[in-house]
Amino acid sequence: MNQLLHAGKHVGRGLFHGLAALGSARTAPPDDPCVAAERLSVALAAIARSHDIELQVCGDIPRGRALIVANHVSYFDPVLVLPLCPALPIAKGDVAGWPIIGGVGRGLGVMFVRRTEPMHRARVLHQVHRVLAAGAAVLNFPEGTTTRGVEVAPFWRGTFGIAQRLEVPVIPVALRYRDPTMAWFGNATFLPHYWRTVRRPRVEVSIRFGSPMYPRTGEPPEAMAARARGTIAYMLQNLTWTPRWIDAGTSVRLSSPRPDPVLPAAGARVR
Repeated sequence: MNQLLHAGKHVGRGLFHGLAALGSARTAPPDDPCVAAERLSVALAAIARSHDIELQVCGDIPRGRALIVANHVSYFDPVLVLPLCPALPIAKGDVAGWPIIGGVGRGLGVMFVRRTEPMHRARVLHQVHRVLAAGAAVLNFPEGTTTRGVEVAPFWRGTFGIAQRLEVPVIPVALRYRDPTMAWFGNATFLPHYWRTVRRPRVEVSIRFGSPMYPRTGEPPEAMAARARGTIAYMLQNLTWTPRWIDAGTSVRLSSPRPDPVLPAAGARVR
């Protein structure tokens, strides 16, 4: 019975806030990427609160323009990161068709990428360039897919080249769910996994923000991507649990501490 009560509360409140965000995005879509990022942050903070997501946060949370890169474990990952540091995320193209979520994302500047279509990947890279050039932050999961959360898969290089070109810092982020079964990967379908999730009293996640990374002299984008991947893997292995948690919907803003083509070379991985 308690599980059903938790599920009803989480689904009901999540649906309410999702519909509110959808209505706002449709009636007054923002033109400025920075404004869009802030509005998306507020919307996702409400959704995080509605699902009783609790975070253990380590490191300095970035503020301002940056390329934020994280390992990818679940569809909840953007809901964890973006309330803390407003940014426009890159999401897989399938999400654009999801009820409510897709509409909110389209209205608030989420960049949906269809990885099987090279020209579409190129257009998304141009969008990333435009967003970063406008002064907003971008959130990317450069593994390109979700994993078990134990190891970090190889990174796509495309966004790293853009960060280098614009001299934007890259912020590595490690995510770990306290319960490993929270990982959504492989052939798992959304609704059964989500139903198991909302029946929990809470979702506990540890997030570590690493120090800003900048390109080294002559460093190609794929080398910087590999360096960021290694940093996240190291942080992931060294995440420790403490009894202190914060509400994921709470805004916790701490002080934050070369040329490469925008488009990747032919045959290169874009994301």
